Amino acid sequence: MLIRNIVFIRRLQDMINQPVSTQETRQLVLGAVAHLLRPLIRLLLSQGITFTVFCDAARAIYVKVADEEFKLPDKPQTDSRVSLLTGIHRREVNRLRNEPLQEITLSPHASMSALLLATWSGHPDYVDDQGMPVPLPRLASKGADRSFEALVQSISKDFRARVVLDEWLRQGVVRIDDDDNVHLMPEAFAQPQEMDEKAFYFGQNIHDHLAATAHNLSGGEPPFLERCVFYDKLSAESINELAAYSRSVGMKALQAVNKRAAELQKRDRDHAAALYRTNFGVYQYSAPEASHEHPQH
Repeated sequence: MLIRNIVFIRRLQDMINQPVSTQETRQLVLGAVAHLLRPLIRLLLSQGITFTVFCDAARAIYVKVADEEFKLPDKPQTDSRVSLLTGIHRREVNRLRNEPLQEITLSPHASMSALLLATWSGHPDYVDDQGMPVPLPRLASKGADRSFEALVQSISKDFRARVVLDEWLRQGVVRIDDDDNVHLMPEAFAQPQEMDEKAFYFGQNIHDHLAATAHNLSGGEPPFLERCVFYDKLSAESINELAAYSRSVGMKALQAVNKRAAELQKRDRDHAAALYRTNFGVYQYSAPEASHEHPQH
C-alpha cells in the first residue's frame, strides 16, 4: 500500500507538472510568506479592505497564474487541471478564467512625467559631464532642441509644455531661474504624491522585487540581483545617520543606472528584439527590534 501511494503521488505531481516538495520546504515558504504578509495586511486593514475582499482577489489570481503559467507542453489548459493545481472548485475556476483581473495602471500624465524625468536625468543630450541634468531654456525659441518645451514634445505631443511645467512647479519638481531656465530639482525622484501614482509604483516595485526573490528561491538561472545590508543593535542616532547616507548613495546608484539604461534604450531603438523591460530599485527600512516592524522612517 505504501509503494502504491508513493507511485500515485508521483503520478499526481507529474500530472500537475510540479516537483515533489517536502513538508519542510512548504513550511519554510509558508513561514516566509506569513512574515512578508504582515505589512500588506496592515495596509489592507488601514484601507478598510476586509479578509473576504482580499480572499476574492487572491482566488482570482490563483486561477489566472495557474491557467497562464502552469500549462503542460502541447496540451490545452483545462478547468480540471487548474482546479487540481489551486484547490478551487471547477465551477469557480471556469468563471474566474473568463473574468479579467482588476489592474491599476499609471495615468497618461503620470506615465509621461515618469518618462520625462528619466530622459532628462539620463539621456546624454540632457546631462553634463558629471551625468547631472542640465538646466533647460523654457522655450524652444531660445534653446531649440535642448529646451524644456522641446523635451516635452519629444516625449508626448498630447501635453503642452506649459501645463507640465505648471504642475511640476506646484509639486516642487522644477524651478525657474531669472534667465527663464528650468532646473530639475534634486528631489525630483522623491516618492510621488498622488495616490494613483503611489499605488501603481507600490504594485509594480513590490511585484518585481518579489518576482526576483521567488525566481532565486526556486533555483532560477541566472539569479537576479537581490542583496541587502542588514544590521541590528544600533541606536536611533545611528539609524538616522544611515537613513540619510542610504538616500545619498541610493540616489547616486539610481542616477547611474538610469543614465546607462537611457544610452542602451537609444541604441536599441530600432532593434527587433527590444522586447524586454527592467526595474532597478533601492530601499531602506528601520524598526525597533522588539516590534513587529513598524517603520520609523
